Amino acid sequence: MVPSQVNEIEAIRSLLDNHRRNDETIGFTPTMGYLHAGHGSLMAAARAETDVVVASIFVNPLQFAAGEDLSSYPSDIDRDSALAAEHSVDYLFVPSVAEMYPKSSSHDDGVLTSIQIRDLADRWDGESRPTHFSGMATVVSKLFNIIGPCRAYFGEKDFQQLAIIRTMVQDLSIPVEVVGCPIVREADGLAMSSRNSYLSPAERQAATIVRRSLDAGQAAIQSGSLSPGGVVDAIAEMIKTEPLAKLDYAAVVDNQTLVTPNEVGPSSHLLVAVYLGKTRLIDNCPAYL
Repeated sequence: MVPSQVNEIEAIRSLLDNHRRNDETIGFTPTMGYLHAGHGSLMAAARAETDVVVASIFVNPLQFAAGEDLSSYPSDIDRDSALAAEHSVDYLFVPSVAEMYPKSSSHDDGVLTSIQIRDLADRWDGESRPTHFSGMATVVSKLFNIIGPCRAYFGEKDFQQLAIIRTMVQDLSIPVEVVGCPIVREADGLAMSSRNSYLSPAERQAATIVRRSLDAGQAAIQSGSLSPGGVVDAIAEMIKTEPLAKLDYAAVVDNQTLVTPNEVGPSSHLLVAVYLGKTRLIDNCPAYL
């Protein structure tokens, strides 16, 4: 069944309100499109756990800084609709930028209101992309207000993003249950991402270093290294073995606060961001196997 495509905010609200009046639960998967099997796993989880499944496709300009890949972000709505159909999605919400951000102010993006998440958004990816998380939190909060009470499904590949969304939902009392779903990987270990399509054949082959660097961090811990600095060094040394790769950052963090602990422990998590040419890839894993 091909999902119904809805482009207007009031239309999707009306449809979902009708379902709620029938006591049906809503599952929601927010995406920026160019869907892959990782997105499919989120839709499948929503299909299994809720009565009505909605996926949104919206490339959010607020979370792209100047010089990032907003204008070239991959898009294929027919392909996306076909994958959504495979997972029995009921509605594809595909708003325009004008629908999401009507020009109600003199600002270029038409937005005067934004969400700021202190502490969690200031480090790691937040340091590398200073405007990203405010733009992400703003659009996700808006989507939650549009879709209404639901279970919302996010991939754990964007580990910091997931922590920020959970904090935002709790702090602002948003009636949404946030569900994290496991990373889906290619056969060679690379985490699935829409940005993988940017990689040249040589870069794609080299990209396996991202997952292998995390394996090196886990191996260091298994060998008895409980110093976060030592684990980060092990990750960095593995990245150095691939000439096409450049480390952005590696970190050992607490899986809730995202702060580096004094010592690696059961709640520790490994994060890494790596450039392959102009393409920036992120990945993560628990500290312990």
